Amino acid sequence: MSGLKLRGVRKSYGAVEVIKGVDLDIAPGEFVVFVGPSGCGKSTLLRMIAGLEEITAGDLFIGDTRMNEVDPSRRGIAMVFQSYALYPHMTVRENMGFALRFAKKPKDEIARLVDEAARILELEPLLDRRPKDLSGGQRQRVAIGRAIVRHPDVFLFDEPLSNLDAELRVHMRIEVARLHKELATTIIYVTHDQVEAMTLADKIVVMRAGVVEQTGSPLALYDDPDNLFVAGFIGSPKMNFLAGIVTGDTVRLPEFGDQIIPLGRLAKPPAQGADVTVGIRPESFKRGGEAVLDLTIEIVEHLGNESFAYARQAGGQLLTLASDDGRALQPGQRIAARFDAGQVMLFDKAGKRMR
Repeated sequence: MSGLKLRGVRKSYGAVEVIKGVDLDIAPGEFVVFVGPSGCGKSTLLRMIAGLEEITAGDLFIGDTRMNEVDPSRRGIAMVFQSYALYPHMTVRENMGFALRFAKKPKDEIARLVDEAARILELEPLLDRRPKDLSGGQRQRVAIGRAIVRHPDVFLFDEPLSNLDAELRVHMRIEVARLHKELATTIIYVTHDQVEAMTLADKIVVMRAGVVEQTGSPLALYDDPDNLFVAGFIGSPKMNFLAGIVTGDTVRLPEFGDQIIPLGRLAKPPAQGADVTVGIRPESFKRGGEAVLDLTIEIVEHLGNESFAYARQAGGQLLTLASDDGRALQPGQRIAARFDAGQVMLFDKAGKRMR
């Protein structure tokens, strides 16, 4: 088990820079998720760690060893891709042991390692089947087993669940979390799905356009985002954003009939007349409070124990409100949506969080 360090890591394709100076520390045994929208550079960064892409500038250390020029096969890593890439003519046992046979490991050692991985992944009844006889989730477990048998220092996962349907994704999330707990190995996991990131990670690395926007535990990013991008990306449904203007110790909301809400406590209050963005989580509307918005409900989504209402004021934008008692809400209903001003987040004109 090894940790990793990235220092000023950059990647360019000609004049186009796609990774723009990443500094990151990953502790041994940590489960780290790279998350961000498509094209943000997360898979490219993972491939640089794996050695499948050259590092243009900066340094990569696995343990205490600089790995920039080290061959991928000697980095002590194993990678699981989005595509299962199983050999269709081989059994599950043969697929899982292929890399070990290629490395000319003794047959009894190969059998022991494959059996151990099959036990961990609950694949023992399937060892003599071929990929065509397996479900999507079973094929992905075989691909993971092929990585486990190598006993790597670091596991790399590149969007491994994106080809699965919704039910299987939930099941495989649980499997991956269990795997990390049992193996206690460093894992770096790439996804565009923030729900996967929130449920799996010890630490999330939020990326945008080749830059790390913020790093921290899932709840730290949710409760204390540094900027508008992170606040909007982490959380489902996403945070509501309202345009505001600072007036005295309040914020005026021009898109909501110039309604006024308290400014809240800030170490550095914004200047009078400053344009700000007000961020309110959908669940903040469930808590009551002194701040209120007069809204008309347009759509209600019932999810069983929770409901989401989508509402707006005439001329205003659509807001998402969470409710534990959504059965009483109806489209066309006017409501006074109350919330605690202490739950509001403010962002300056550049999108930086104001604290």
